[in-house]
Order: sequence, then structure tokens, then C-alpha cells
Amino acid sequence: MSPTRCGQIMAEVCDKFGATLTEFTGETDHVHLLIHYPPTVQLSTLVNSLKGVSARYLRQEFPDHIQKYLWGNHFWSPSYFAASAGGAPLAIVAEYITNQKRPEPTQESDPATRDRAIQNQLPPGPQGPGFL
Repeated sequence: MSPTRCGQIMAEVCDKFGATLTEFTGETDHVHLLIHYPPTVQLSTLVNSLKGVSARYLRQEFPDHIQKYLWGNHFWSPSYFAASAGGAPLAIVAEYITNQKRPEPTQESDPATRDRAIQNQLPPGPQGPGFL
């Protein structure tokens, strides 16, 4: 999904809640969103909707590609981090989100390397037809 399309999807979800998506960036394993939402909106409901809609779109658009990123059968982890911008000017918070740099992948964070490392730790399984 292009960052533009992903941002559109996130903005549409926010709009349905009466919220405004101010800034959005994405990385391979998480996203950063700056959202202004009314006090009547329950944050957990908004986050779950953002995760559900984006996961559904990704599954439809890239079914084969995302398989390596799933936790079990889930695209997003059940957790999220939210922080209040407090008195900080929104322009400063938006700049912070825009300038997030993706860290270099480590052996633990790279799914391909992690899966290979786990497979190397497992005892050899049965061989022959029908066994992977």
C-alpha cells in the first residue's frame, strides 16, 4: 500500500469518528499517527477501527506479501502506544512524526531472520512426503 493510499484510509476512518488525521508515517513494523479527536471518542475504539480497516485493506490488496508479517492470523499486534501532545505545538509534534527514522533491522526484528533463527533452534522433524 502506498503511503498516500494508507494515509487516505486512515484519514477516512478518523473522519467517521469526527477526528482529524494531522500527520502519518509508516514503517515496516509500525505507524505513527497524529490525530486530533473529540473527547467523546473512546481512543481504544478509534485505534481498533484504524487497525481493522487497514488490515482488511492490506489483506485484500497484498494477500501473499503480508503473510510473512502476520502474528498468527493477525496483522497488527493487539497493543498500541498513545501519548498526549499536551501543550506542545502541534507543528512540533507533526515534525517529530515526519522525521522518524526507521532503525536498522536487527536479527530479532527482521521477520525473515527471526524465523530462520527459530527454525535453526528446533530439532529436525520427520522427513518424507507430507512433511515440511
